[in-house]
Amino acid sequence: MGLADALLDLQDLTRRLRRECPWDREQTAQTIVPHTVEEAYEVADAALAVDDDKLVDELGDLLFQVYFLALLLEERDAGDLETVSRRVHAKLVRRHPHVFGDAEARTAERVRHRWEAIKTEQEGRQGIFHDVPGSLPALLHARKVQRRAAAVGYDWPDLDGPLAKIDEELAELRWSLARSGRPAPETEPDAAVVAEVGDLLFTVVNLARFVNVDPELALRATSRRFVRRVELAEALAADAGEAWTELSLEYKERWYEQAKGDLADGGDAVPRG
Repeated sequence: MGLADALLDLQDLTRRLRRECPWDREQTAQTIVPHTVEEAYEVADAALAVDDDKLVDELGDLLFQVYFLALLLEERDAGDLETVSRRVHAKLVRRHPHVFGDAEARTAERVRHRWEAIKTEQEGRQGIFHDVPGSLPALLHARKVQRRAAAVGYDWPDLDGPLAKIDEELAELRWSLARSGRPAPETEPDAAVVAEVGDLLFTVVNLARFVNVDPELALRATSRRFVRRVELAEALAADAGEAWTELSLEYKERWYEQAKGDLADGGDAVPRG
């Protein structure tokens, strides 16, 4: 069975599920989209884990989401899967004149600059921060905003800029914390501290963008490493007859460092921006 047959079979399956499955019949774009976002993150996890079999599986789940949402468009006479496919095909051809036309772009950076120019000049997008979805996770939203600013030349000339800015923002946060102190648990934080933490996070995202690291994926990878290390530290302590919850912070840290060494998880893929 070829690619065309496989894609048509999936389309037929999507239509049948929409007709015959009680759950699928009830769905709308609003109820499906959270699943779409979830599937996209699962694709990212599989890719970062370099798990090809899982990536094949998760890409299938995400592809089904595309088919289902396109079917909902068709039901509203607002488009269909063919419309979706032809529109993205035309868009990609239009945005790659260095491939399909006479334009030249010999570097990835030049391609990105031309991409932004085409969006403005040919697609009628207005303003520096056009089409930045408010629904993006905060780290990705910050990176996209920064990319938009960089596209019009508002960016650091070199790595020294964002590194120095991190030092500056961290100093301002320390000053605000010195004035307000640490708040009691479950109480509202000082407004100045909130602002300074936001500034520091925004600047760290800018540094990540500068070194081609995707901040969202990098933070998720770090969270996964932390979970693995703490779970192993707890297991190591238990094997030694010690209850993790009863250990002092000093002894927890010792087990954590041993777990960190045992895992030696430097093999994680580097999330790129």
